[in-house]
Amino acid sequence: MKFGDNQKNIAVGGKTVYGGTVGVCMLDTQFPRIPGDIANARTWSVPVHYRVVPGATPKAAVFDGGGEILDGFIDAAKSLVKMGADGITTNCGFLSLFQKKMAEAVNVPVATSSLMQVQMVQSLLPKNKKVGILTIHKPSLKKEHLKAANVPLDTPIVGTENGKEFSRVILNDEKEMDIDLAKQDHLDAVDELMKEHSNIGAIVMECTNMSPFAADVRKKFEVPVFNIYTFIEWFQSGLLPTRFNPDHDDPRK
Repeated sequence: MKFGDNQKNIAVGGKTVYGGTVGVCMLDTQFPRIPGDIANARTWSVPVHYRVVPGATPKAAVFDGGGEILDGFIDAAKSLVKMGADGITTNCGFLSLFQKKMAEAVNVPVATSSLMQVQMVQSLLPKNKKVGILTIHKPSLKKEHLKAANVPLDTPIVGTENGKEFSRVILNDEKEMDIDLAKQDHLDAVDELMKEHSNIGAIVMECTNMSPFAADVRKKFEVPVFNIYTFIEWFQSGLLPTRFNPDHDDPRK
Protein backbone atom coordinates (compact mmCIF):
# COMPACT_ATOMS: atom_id res chain seq x y z
CA MET A 1 0.00 0.00 0.00
CA LYS A 2 1.45 3.36 -0.97
CA PHE A 3 0.44 6.94 -1.38
CA GLY A 4 0.37 8.72 -4.74
CA ASP A 5 2.31 11.79 -5.76
CA ASN A 6 1.16 15.42 -5.66
CA GLN A 7 0.07 15.05 -2.04
CA LYS A 8 -2.95 12.95 -3.00
CA ASN A 9 -3.88 10.65 -0.13
CA ILE A 10 -4.66 7.60 -2.32
CA ALA A 11 -4.14 4.06 -1.04
CA VAL A 12 -3.16 1.52 -3.71
CA GLY A 13 -4.02 -2.17 -3.27
CA GLY A 14 -3.09 -5.43 -4.96
CA LYS A 15 -2.79 -7.83 -2.02
CA THR A 16 -5.29 -9.51 0.32
CA VAL A 17 -3.52 -8.91 3.65
CA TYR A 18 -1.30 -5.98 4.61
CA GLY A 19 1.06 -5.25 7.49
CA GLY A 20 2.96 -8.55 7.48
CA THR A 21 5.83 -8.95 5.03
CA VAL A 22 7.21 -12.39 6.01
CA GLY A 23 5.36 -15.64 5.30
CA VAL A 24 6.31 -18.74 7.30
CA CYS A 25 5.77 -22.19 5.75
CA MET A 26 5.12 -24.51 8.69
CA LEU A 27 5.52 -28.16 9.55
CA ASP A 28 2.32 -29.74 10.91
CA THR A 29 3.08 -30.11 14.64
CA GLN A 30 1.64 -30.08 18.15
CA PHE A 31 4.70 -29.63 20.41
CA PRO A 32 4.82 -26.50 22.62
CA ARG A 33 6.03 -23.27 21.04
CA ILE A 34 7.11 -20.77 23.67
CA PRO A 35 7.98 -17.11 22.97
CA GLY A 36 11.13 -17.06 20.87
CA ASP A 37 9.99 -20.02 18.77
CA ILE A 38 9.34 -19.17 15.12
CA ALA A 39 5.71 -20.29 15.42
CA ASN A 40 4.84 -18.22 18.47
CA ALA A 41 3.46 -15.02 16.96
CA ARG A 42 4.57 -13.07 20.05
CA THR A 43 8.20 -13.72 19.05
CA TRP A 44 8.20 -11.15 16.28
CA SER A 45 8.51 -7.37 16.35
CA VAL A 46 6.20 -7.21 13.31
CA PRO A 47 3.20 -9.28 12.15
CA VAL A 48 3.95 -12.41 10.12
CA HIS A 49 1.83 -14.78 8.02
CA TYR A 50 1.70 -18.54 8.67
CA ARG A 51 0.68 -21.47 6.46
CA VAL A 52 0.78 -25.08 7.73
CA VAL A 53 1.70 -27.88 5.33
CA PRO A 54 -0.68 -30.73 6.29
CA GLY A 55 1.08 -33.96 7.20
CA ALA A 56 4.57 -32.45 7.15
CA THR A 57 6.16 -33.90 10.29
CA PRO A 58 9.45 -33.03 12.00
CA LYS A 59 10.73 -36.51 11.22
CA ALA A 60 9.96 -36.07 7.53
CA ALA A 61 12.03 -32.89 7.48
CA VAL A 62 14.95 -34.10 9.62
CA PHE A 63 15.24 -37.84 8.96
CA ASP A 64 13.70 -38.37 5.53
CA GLY A 65 15.31 -35.56 3.53
CA GLY A 66 12.01 -33.77 3.14
CA GLY A 67 11.41 -34.91 -0.42
CA GLU A 68 7.83 -36.00 0.15
CA ILE A 69 6.84 -32.63 1.64
CA LEU A 70 8.58 -30.33 -0.87
CA ASP A 71 5.50 -29.82 -3.04
CA GLY A 72 3.46 -28.91 0.03
CA PHE A 73 5.98 -26.25 0.99
CA ILE A 74 6.00 -24.81 -2.50
CA ASP A 75 2.20 -24.66 -2.47
CA ALA A 76 2.28 -22.98 0.95
CA ALA A 77 4.80 -20.42 -0.27
CA LYS A 78 2.68 -19.59 -3.30
CA SER A 79 -0.39 -19.21 -1.11
CA LEU A 80 1.43 -16.90 1.29
CA VAL A 81 2.68 -14.70 -1.54
CA LYS A 82 -0.80 -14.52 -3.03
CA MET A 83 -2.16 -13.48 0.34
CA GLY A 84 0.39 -10.70 0.77
CA ALA A 85 3.78 -12.00 1.93
CA ASP A 86 6.81 -10.25 0.40
CA GLY A 87 9.33 -12.85 1.58
CA ILE A 88 9.19 -16.54 2.56
CA THR A 89 10.85 -18.63 5.23
CA THR A 90 10.32 -22.09 6.75
CA ASN A 91 10.28 -23.42 10.28
CA CYS A 92 13.04 -26.03 9.93
CA GLY A 93 16.73 -25.47 9.30
CA PHE A 94 17.00 -28.81 7.51
CA LEU A 95 14.85 -27.37 4.75
CA SER A 96 17.88 -25.63 3.30
CA LEU A 97 17.47 -28.50 0.85
CA PHE A 98 14.37 -26.68 -0.45
CA GLN A 99 16.08 -23.32 -0.99
CA LYS A 100 16.66 -23.54 -4.72
CA LYS A 101 13.30 -25.00 -5.71
CA MET A 102 11.27 -22.75 -3.44
CA ALA A 103 13.13 -19.66 -4.64
CA GLU A 104 12.41 -20.67 -8.22
CA ALA A 105 8.71 -21.21 -7.46
CA VAL A 106 7.82 -17.73 -6.18
CA ASN A 107 8.69 -14.19 -7.22
CA VAL A 108 9.77 -12.96 -3.78
CA PRO A 109 12.95 -13.56 -1.72
CA VAL A 110 13.16 -16.92 0.09
CA ALA A 111 15.18 -17.69 3.22
CA THR A 112 14.56 -21.34 4.06
CA SER A 113 17.14 -21.95 6.79
CA SER A 114 18.96 -20.30 9.66
CA LEU A 115 22.06 -22.06 8.33
CA MET A 116 22.23 -19.44 5.59
CA GLN A 117 23.69 -17.09 8.22
CA VAL A 118 26.82 -19.19 8.79
CA GLN A 119 28.87 -17.82 5.92
CA MET A 120 28.05 -14.23 6.83
CA VAL A 121 28.77 -14.73 10.53
CA GLN A 122 32.09 -16.40 9.69
CA SER A 123 33.09 -13.31 7.73
CA LEU A 124 32.58 -11.21 10.87
CA LEU A 125 35.03 -13.20 13.00
CA PRO A 126 38.81 -12.97 13.37
CA LYS A 127 40.77 -15.41 11.21
CA ASN A 128 41.54 -17.64 14.18
CA LYS A 129 37.85 -18.06 15.11
CA LYS A 130 35.15 -20.31 13.63
CA VAL A 131 31.38 -20.46 13.67
CA GLY A 132 29.90 -23.48 15.39
CA ILE A 133 26.51 -24.94 14.46
CA LEU A 134 24.05 -26.18 17.08
CA THR A 135 21.53 -28.57 15.53
CA ILE A 136 18.64 -30.67 16.77
CA HIS A 137 20.19 -33.86 15.32
CA LYS A 138 23.80 -33.92 14.21
CA PRO A 139 23.77 -37.36 12.49
CA SER A 140 21.04 -36.15 10.13
CA LEU A 141 22.68 -32.85 9.18
CA LYS A 142 24.46 -33.94 6.01
CA LYS A 143 26.85 -32.17 3.68
CA GLU A 144 23.92 -31.68 1.29
CA HIS A 145 22.17 -29.49 3.85
CA LEU A 146 25.34 -27.47 4.36
CA LYS A 147 26.05 -27.05 0.66
CA ALA A 148 22.49 -25.87 0.03
CA ALA A 149 23.04 -23.09 2.58
CA ASN A 150 26.61 -22.30 1.40
CA VAL A 151 28.05 -23.51 4.70
CA PRO A 152 31.73 -24.56 4.66
CA LEU A 153 31.89 -28.33 5.11
CA ASP A 154 34.53 -28.08 7.83
CA THR A 155 32.24 -26.05 10.10
CA PRO A 156 32.14 -27.55 13.63
CA ILE A 157 28.74 -29.04 14.48
CA VAL A 158 27.14 -30.34 17.67
CA GLY A 159 23.63 -31.63 18.30
CA THR A 160 21.18 -31.81 21.18
CA GLU A 161 20.15 -35.39 20.31
CA ASN A 162 21.96 -36.84 23.33
CA GLY A 163 20.10 -34.58 25.75
CA LYS A 164 17.18 -35.49 27.98
CA GLU A 165 14.36 -33.40 26.54
CA PHE A 166 14.60 -30.99 23.62
CA SER A 167 15.32 -33.19 20.59
CA ARG A 168 13.04 -35.98 21.78
CA VAL A 169 10.05 -33.68 22.30
CA ILE A 170 10.44 -31.88 18.96
CA LEU A 171 11.23 -34.88 16.78
CA ASN A 172 8.52 -37.06 18.36
CA ASP A 173 6.08 -34.12 18.30
CA GLU A 174 5.16 -34.49 21.97
CA LYS A 175 2.68 -32.17 23.66
CA GLU A 176 4.76 -31.29 26.73
CA MET A 177 8.29 -29.98 27.22
CA ASP A 178 10.26 -29.42 30.40
CA ILE A 179 11.74 -26.01 29.58
CA ASP A 180 14.53 -26.24 32.17
CA LEU A 181 15.66 -29.60 30.84
CA ALA A 182 15.48 -28.33 27.27
CA LYS A 183 17.63 -25.34 28.19
CA GLN A 184 20.17 -27.62 29.82
CA ASP A 185 20.33 -29.73 26.66
CA HIS A 186 21.42 -26.63 24.77
CA LEU A 187 24.03 -25.68 27.34
CA ASP A 188 25.44 -29.21 27.52
CA ALA A 189 25.71 -29.46 23.74
CA VAL A 190 27.49 -26.13 23.36
CA ASP A 191 29.80 -27.04 26.25
CA GLU A 192 30.75 -30.18 24.32
CA LEU A 193 31.35 -28.10 21.19
CA MET A 194 33.55 -25.64 23.06
CA LYS A 195 35.64 -28.41 24.60
CA GLU A 196 36.21 -30.03 21.21
CA HIS A 197 36.89 -26.75 19.39
CA SER A 198 38.64 -24.07 21.43
CA ASN A 199 38.40 -21.54 18.59
CA ILE A 200 34.60 -21.14 18.46
CA GLY A 201 33.79 -17.45 18.07
CA ALA A 202 30.04 -17.58 17.43
CA ILE A 203 27.12 -20.02 17.39
CA VAL A 204 24.45 -20.42 14.72
CA MET A 205 21.38 -22.37 15.82
CA GLU A 206 20.01 -24.52 13.03
CA CYS A 207 16.69 -25.38 14.64
CA THR A 208 13.94 -22.75 14.66
CA ASN A 209 12.78 -23.97 18.08
CA MET A 210 16.13 -23.11 19.69
CA SER A 211 15.81 -19.32 19.75
CA PRO A 212 14.20 -19.19 23.23
CA PHE A 213 17.48 -20.50 24.64
CA ALA A 214 19.87 -18.23 22.72
CA ALA A 215 20.29 -15.76 25.57
CA ASP A 216 21.20 -18.58 27.97
CA VAL A 217 23.88 -19.85 25.59
CA ARG A 218 25.22 -16.33 25.06
CA LYS A 219 25.43 -15.66 28.79
CA LYS A 220 27.23 -18.89 29.68
CA PHE A 221 29.70 -19.10 26.81
CA GLU A 222 30.19 -15.39 26.04
CA VAL A 223 30.02 -15.70 22.26
CA PRO A 224 27.44 -14.20 19.88
CA VAL A 225 24.48 -16.44 19.07
CA PHE A 226 22.53 -16.28 15.82
CA ASN A 227 19.30 -18.10 15.08
CA ILE A 228 16.10 -17.93 13.04
CA TYR A 229 15.00 -14.87 15.04
CA THR A 230 18.11 -12.86 14.14
CA PHE A 231 17.85 -14.05 10.52
CA ILE A 232 14.20 -13.24 9.92
CA GLU A 233 14.25 -9.92 11.78
CA TRP A 234 17.11 -8.93 9.43
CA PHE A 235 15.24 -10.37 6.45
CA GLN A 236 12.10 -8.44 7.29
CA SER A 237 13.99 -5.18 7.77
CA GLY A 238 15.02 -5.35 4.12
CA LEU A 239 11.57 -6.34 2.86
CA LEU A 240 10.01 -3.34 4.57
CA PRO A 241 12.70 -0.78 5.52
CA THR A 242 11.96 1.69 8.28
CA ARG A 243 10.87 5.05 6.91
CA PHE A 244 12.63 7.80 8.86
CA ASN A 245 11.38 11.34 9.22
CA PRO A 246 13.67 13.49 7.07
CA ASP A 247 13.16 16.53 9.29
CA HIS A 248 16.29 17.50 11.18
CA ASP A 249 14.62 18.23 14.49
CA ASP A 250 17.48 19.57 16.60
CA PRO A 251 16.28 20.87 20.00
CA ARG A 252 19.18 23.34 20.12
CA LYS A 253 17.72 25.31 17.23
